[in-house]
Amino acid sequence: MSSKLIITCAITGAETTREHQPALPITPEEIAHGAFEAWEAGASVLHLHVRKDDGTPTQDKAVFKKAIDLVRSKCDIVIETTTGGAVGMTPDERLQPVTLKPEMASLDCGTVNFGNEYIVNTLPIMREFATAMKDHGVRPTLECFDLGHVYASHILIKEGLLDEPYHYGLVLNVPGAVKYEVDVLDFLVRKLPKGAFWTAMGIGGKANLDAVYGALALNGNIRVGFEDNIYYSKGRLAKSNAELVERAARIASDCGREIARPDDVRAMLKLRKG
Repeated sequence: MSSKLIITCAITGAETTREHQPALPITPEEIAHGAFEAWEAGASVLHLHVRKDDGTPTQDKAVFKKAIDLVRSKCDIVIETTTGGAVGMTPDERLQPVTLKPEMASLDCGTVNFGNEYIVNTLPIMREFATAMKDHGVRPTLECFDLGHVYASHILIKEGLLDEPYHYGLVLNVPGAVKYEVDVLDFLVRKLPKGAFWTAMGIGGKANLDAVYGALALNGNIRVGFEDNIYYSKGRLAKSNAELVERAARIASDCGREIARPDDVRAMLKLRKG
């Protein structure tokens, strides 16, 4: 496995609002600008959610296409679209952006408590999503919010629905799901298929920064951005997504990790260039 560090930036998400974080990118134009700044700061993957004009989340393929085209006009960052969408969306809604053939897309590997809500991902839904991604040449990021999700991904692998190299997103600290603790992260990593790539995603300010250090200690990859955390430090909002990327890249460099650029990621994960 390459020792180069992949930094993903999840710049918008589905839950964060301007009331939470005034610098949140919402329009396709703002998202493209935020993606460019994150790319300049060291991010090589953009985890992409989009919004309607009123700021509510949408999986509308046309809005995704506009955002993707604008991002592509500014930089060569790898684009990973969400298929998690937002609470209450149907599987058909959530799957829409995959038909645009992005290089990557998230694939939630199980039903999960999401605070007071929940997101449903049955094995049949997972099979449908994995099949669609395979048909469109999209590399899944296998998002796991709990240990059972890792084992569910093993079922998809056994059934031939996923191809190597595998890339996991270990999502930690969602209220109602598994917490971020370094021994928990280590345990989850040890249950992944041999040679799999993985990215740690800590939700909330302390967990997000702790997950950066945990991932570096375990030779993993990291995700930052306003979807996961809006703070730079306790009580101080981050000025931009790029500020969070800059810090992650600086910490990684101090730890001796070389930062992967988009074409490195394409080679590492064997992506079809979008």
